[in-house]
Amino acid sequence: MRLRISPFILLCIVGGLAIFSSTMAKSPVLPLFIRSLNVPMGMVGFIAAASTVVGIVVSLPAGILSDIIGRRRVILIASIVFASAPFLYLMVTQPWHLVLVRIYHGFATAILGPVAMAAVADTFDSGRGEKMGWYSSATMVGRFLAPFVGGALIFGNNFHWVYLVTGIIGTLSLIAALKLPRPATAHVSAGELVKKERGEIKRDIIAMLTHRGILTTSVVEAVEYFAFGCLEVFLPIYLYEQVGFKPLSIGLLFTVQFVVATLAKPWMGRLSDHYGRVPTITIGLLLGAVSITMIAWSNNCLVIAVLIGLFGLGLATVTASSAALVADLARESSYGGALGILSSVKDIGHSTGPMAGGLLIAAYNYKTTFGVIGGILAFTSFVFGLVIRRIPKSKTPPN
Repeated sequence: MRLRISPFILLCIVGGLAIFSSTMAKSPVLPLFIRSLNVPMGMVGFIAAASTVVGIVVSLPAGILSDIIGRRRVILIASIVFASAPFLYLMVTQPWHLVLVRIYHGFATAILGPVAMAAVADTFDSGRGEKMGWYSSATMVGRFLAPFVGGALIFGNNFHWVYLVTGIIGTLSLIAALKLPRPATAHVSAGELVKKERGEIKRDIIAMLTHRGILTTSVVEAVEYFAFGCLEVFLPIYLYEQVGFKPLSIGLLFTVQFVVATLAKPWMGRLSDHYGRVPTITIGLLLGAVSITMIAWSNNCLVIAVLIGLFGLGLATVTASSAALVADLARESSYGGALGILSSVKDIGHSTGPMAGGLLIAAYNYKTTFGVIGGILAFTSFVFGLVIRRIPKSKTPPN
């Protein structure tokens, strides 16, 4: 008897393996790899951010394209990149080589993020926040395994084993993606796409780009990822160079963060379904503010583990609710585009976090930098609560 896997479970498998692969390529290996190439501290964040910069320009077109030609086709494009990019790291000998590889790898996550979430939004209306939380938790399983496995595969300045294993996992994700079912209702083909009324596409894009609720929520997620981007790049360097932790120990600490986020996301999504997206997002921002401000004030492994876990809880609380809120506000025919906007704006925060963090650390120190970022999170939580109350709750964006 042939085992049949539901499309939602299969999508979770694709996302889990893909994010496992991409996270292992950067946490905790990427900042250590960059430093092994003798890159100055002030430039580390710019190289690390190369992949997320791609998302700024790619996520929105990818989401819109999936609205037109179907989610499966676009997910397959991302999966090909997930399977091929890791092997290119094996050829890196100069910092600029790494920049090019990170840009190429960035296409995969920039495409998969909004399109997979749009596929979940297509499938579920009732309890959407919880289902998005379950999908995000599937990807977080990959995220929390990656730092531990990646850290264990680093041998001195030899990072080859990390990227070989990363490539194998990415290939498995592609195999799973090929088994995603074709949609019962076919979307337009590439040839028919050019026949689609350009005015209609333009109106949809303008409606989404001018919807205050979608834009406000996107900016909030960008701020959360601004903090996350800084933490994931510079906390490993701080722990390795300032505190003296081994790569395996650093990987285990980041595993704590991702375990907490994985377990929390479905529950935070359910809470947002029942008690509202806005209070949940506000609480998540405050949790992140407290934890990142305090994290550089201790050299104790247990204390750092608690704080990084608390940051993971805040991250899960914000992100489990923000995607659901954007889907609530968007037209059903434009889920991909709306979530593409969320992902593009998020990547602005995710990419500028390491850039700004590197410059602040070079000019001041880790405590000041993490304190400034904590203050930004706290200020954002206050402003978000004020602004979002004035935005209509209609599902249909204004034309």
